[in-house]
Amino acid sequence: MNRLEDMQIFAEAVECSNFSEAARRLGLSKQYVSFRIGVLEERLGVRLLNRTTRKLSLTDVGMLAPTRF
Repeated sequence: MNRLEDMQIFAEAVECSNFSEAARRLGLSKQYVSFRIGVLEERLGVRLLNRTTRKLSLTDVGMLAPTRF
């Protein structure tokens, strides 16, 4: 995966507010979407999303994420 694809996955996850719907829209597995977001967060060294069992929300840093890619 490249950074552009990671950005697309991140943007879709934010728009959908959950990994399952983002995965469905992108034609990927939920696990893969979650994994790529984790890789992106690791690469940037910050947490971008707060996760609950039902919903995602942006962290303060996540709101600035597009400027950090």
